[in-house]
Amino acid sequence: MFENLDALKKQYEELQQRLEQPEVYSDAAAYSRFQKELKEIAPVAEAYGEYLAAGEAMASALELTEDPELADLAKEEYASARQKKEELERTIQMLLLPKDPNDGKNVIMEIRSGVGGEESALFASDLYRMYAMYAEMHGWKVEIANLSETELGGIKEIDFVLEGEGAYSRLKYEAGGHRVQRVPVTESGGRIHTSAATVAVMPEIDEVDFKLDLNDVRIDVFRSSGAGGQKVNKTSSAIRVTYLPTGLVVECQDERSQYKNKDRALQILRSKLYEQEQAKQDAAISAERKSQIGSGDRSDRIRTYNFPQNRVTDHRLIGENKNFNLQQVIDGNLDEIIDALIAQDQAEKLRAQAEA
Repeated sequence: MFENLDALKKQYEELQQRLEQPEVYSDAAAYSRFQKELKEIAPVAEAYGEYLAAGEAMASALELTEDPELADLAKEEYASARQKKEELERTIQMLLLPKDPNDGKNVIMEIRSGVGGEESALFASDLYRMYAMYAEMHGWKVEIANLSETELGGIKEIDFVLEGEGAYSRLKYEAGGHRVQRVPVTESGGRIHTSAATVAVMPEIDEVDFKLDLNDVRIDVFRSSGAGGQKVNKTSSAIRVTYLPTGLVVECQDERSQYKNKDRALQILRSKLYEQEQAKQDAAISAERKSQIGSGDRSDRIRTYNFPQNRVTDHRLIGENKNFNLQQVIDGNLDEIIDALIAQDQAEKLRAQAEA
């Protein structure tokens, strides 16, 4: 590992020197390319530089322990440098874990109401609000592609895109079945009901990542509609795309422009087909699927939102720290849960790497 890190550190230093050269600085394309390379390797190279410095500090402190007057101070410095070196070694191991190639992409999410009728649809609406608020906290743009509502303001189904740095890398952990326990607004007897909704999470895939043969696609145009079938758009701008080999259907009716709806629908279809292809590969490598903390299948129950107890429980987390404050979570404060899932994911991967 350290031979590779020495080479990486040298590459990092060479890139820094190149970026300072006038001919590179004046060439926008070359400067951008080198800057991108530098950004990719910088975290590991800088951590490794600090790791080497900590090793040198240990060696210097060890020499000073031979001086009786400085021995006590040198021992403290040695212990401090050793602790830092060990921490940096763990950091480097984390940074060297295989990266998900889709982590830098935008994310397409879909929420579907499930068991529970109108209460399930209202819960699906709560989930969308939660993700929209989370996106706002991170400065991500939210764009609804397709929305089907109920008369009471619930959501039967919704497809939306979140655009922003780190969107997929964090929200990919939200895929699966979400369950709610509470007294529905439609319940007159005050009884607690259990309802469910499903969340699917897909990286936004473009033409370069996945080639879609338009000969396999049928495109239909129809009028957008609101809750209960009420017409909300007099022009036929909504688009329904059907993937003929499997019958997979994607609708997009949020944009006023038929062309924008078509582009968005094809983009979502491409992402869904990509996800299906990835799922086939993941099924063949079940251990890797588990390392992502759950399969993300819609049948999986990943989380329960218990309103009477003001508690959210993530069933994938191991140990005692699996419960979170419901009101904070439902208001979009998801970072605590997602950070815990990422930490557990990394620990599992490190364990697998050590065993290998």
